[in-house]
Parts: sequence; structure tokens; C-alpha cells
Amino acid sequence: MGRHGTIAGRKAAQDSKRAAMFTKYAKAITVAAKDGGDPEYNAGLRVAIEKAKAISMPNDNIQRAIKKGTGELGGASYEELSFEGYGAGGVAVIVNCLTDNTNRTTSFVRSTFDKHGGNLGTPGCVSYMFSRKGVLIIEKTDEIDEDELMEVALESGADDMVTEDDSFTVYTEPNAYTDVYQALKDAGYEFIESDIEFVPSMESNPTEEHDIKKLQKMIDILEDNDDVQKVQTNCGIDLYEA
Repeated sequence: MGRHGTIAGRKAAQDSKRAAMFTKYAKAITVAAKDGGDPEYNAGLRVAIEKAKAISMPNDNIQRAIKKGTGELGGASYEELSFEGYGAGGVAVIVNCLTDNTNRTTSFVRSTFDKHGGNLGTPGCVSYMFSRKGVLIIEKTDEIDEDELMEVALESGADDMVTEDDSFTVYTEPNAYTDVYQALKDAGYEFIESDIEFVPSMESNPTEEHDIKKLQKMIDILEDNDDVQKVQTNCGIDLYEA
């Protein structure tokens, strides 16, 4: 989303959507495996598998998703789609999808925007407000030395690290994401969340309560859909806690 919420809020949101996340991560593994089914030689697949394991996806599910991607098992062929528009209160929204039916997914996303005070736009209508970045979030604990973490991150190619109340957020260029991810993981750090995202360069702060509720509802419905991989906004309000 836009501003990253608290660790507790993010964990609660992930737990409530765990079943849906299994489906989304399986799709991501299948797509990544098209470039090769051995994670040793396919960094994108390796990261996708590690993320799936982090949410306790069964190994059978992971192996089945890999085999679908390599063609060993029959299955759907997924296409990447991206939608841009505005949610209630003028908040910019980007929706990333993996789908085997573009008409179904497009219709769903459009109707969800329409029903909750949003407006689906044309490609590029809001993406200029964002920068594409690798984002790696690590929970702040007494065991983590901030200077050591920053040193590992920067030496492996990260651009910056931001310290929040309960977390550290490492930012990278997209082409450096995998190297930084692996370096931090090899150094023993665990991620609350990590991905290549659209990071807002300007924020929108809706003030009307009904707009905030509409925006929350729209995002919840989008995220619950199996075709939707990620919903990103430039909302400056923590929607996990609002």
C-alpha cells in the first residue's frame, strides 16, 4: 500500500488473508518457474519460494506450482495485468494482477472501483506519482544492530534504509532487489514483507471518514481476489490502523 503500517497491523492483515495468499504465491512461483525450475539458478524463483515458505505454504503446493511453470503439469497460463486509477478521496491506486482470464479480471477490477467511489483510469494516469523500488521490511528487535544492518544492506547494493518505530525498511533499485534480499537473508535477517513495489513520491491524505472507509473496503475486496497480486496506493494514512 502507500505508507507502511505497523508490524502488528501488517501481520494481522497477512494472517487474515493467509488462504488467499497461498493462491497468489503459487501463481507467482508458477510464473517465475517459466525461467527455469531450479531455484539454484533462478533467483526470481528462489525468492518466490522463500516468500511462500515464510507464510507456511506446504511444500507439495510449492512443487506443484513449479511443475506448472515448467510445463511438467498442465495448468493455466497466467498473464500480468496492471490497472491504475483513483480511489475514494482522490487516492492513487495501482493494482497488479496475474490472471488466466483477462476479461474476467478487468471486469472485476473496474466494477470494484465503480462500486466503492473509485475511478479506473488509463495506463500511466497515476504511476507517475510512484517510483518502482525493491522494499524489504525487517521487524525491529533488540538483537538487531541498526548500523550492522545498514552496512550489509548498502554493501549489497541497497539505496537507502529508513528506521520506523517498529521496523527497518530497506529500499533498492529493482535490478538490485534480489542481491540485497539474498545478502540480508544470508546475514540472518528475516523479512516481514519484501517485494518490488510502487513507492509513492507524493502522498494523498483523505480527510473524510466515509472516503477512508470506502477506500479500505475497495482495497480489501481487491486483495481478497485470487487474480490480484498486490494493491498499492499513495495514501498517507495507515489504512491498517484507520
